[in-house]
Amino acid sequence: MLSLYQANGLVHWTERDIRLRDMMLAHFAGEVSAFLRSTNPAWDIRRVEAPLLTPRELISAAYGPDDVFVQGRRSEHDHELVLRPETTPSTYAYMQHLLNGHERARPPLCVWQAGKSFRREQDQPTKHVRLKEFWQMEFQCAFTADTANDYHAAALEPVRRMIGAMTRLPSRVVASDRLPAYSQVTMDVEVDNGDKWMEIASISRRTDFPQSVRVKARGGEVRELDVLVLEIAIGLDRCVYNWRQAEAL
Repeated sequence: MLSLYQANGLVHWTERDIRLRDMMLAHFAGEVSAFLRSTNPAWDIRRVEAPLLTPRELISAAYGPDDVFVQGRRSEHDHELVLRPETTPSTYAYMQHLLNGHERARPPLCVWQAGKSFRREQDQPTKHVRLKEFWQMEFQCAFTADTANDYHAAALEPVRRMIGAMTRLPSRVVASDRLPAYSQVTMDVEVDNGDKWMEIASISRRTDFPQSVRVKARGGEVRELDVLVLEIAIGLDRCVYNWRQAEAL
């Protein structure tokens, strides 16, 4: 991770770093898929890529003008677009596409993305890895609210082990110091890199999926059910940085 510009939060990644990130991405995808199917073999797991530019109306109001990079409207026919601060809205759009009659998808359904997101972070030293342009991997795992499975609680230890094994550093699960409005509960996975405990991943039970689903019961009755989402969000840049920290210890 090289800071070659005279600007904090913007870094170059070497080829060795990129290979490491790609390896981690593939490993995490396999591990999360295996975990989900160990809890319920019915999980339908799919990957998607969406545009980095996202219509402003899809972005949470929690992200204000000081948080995101905005392309304003140049004419009445333009959309106001932002460089996405997270992948969730575009993943939700694809999940709705699948659930509303396309490809016969039904919960439990997991859609994940890995790619760049952008935020107007305050300038901080590189060692804090508070980047304005960063790689994010997010799994949005939708299930009906009536399920007997506590997917969130079940995910904590497998994700901690996965992060700890990949970074080769001590790891722990802690309650998040911030609870987003969309979340019933959020827990963070941190690693001790010799400088500090750094957040690497978060695991949330989200309540903001924008629609319910119609599910046919065994007796033929159709029920309208709310949808909850298990979100597993991983900072790939921080994984690479902390792998390098472990290498230097």
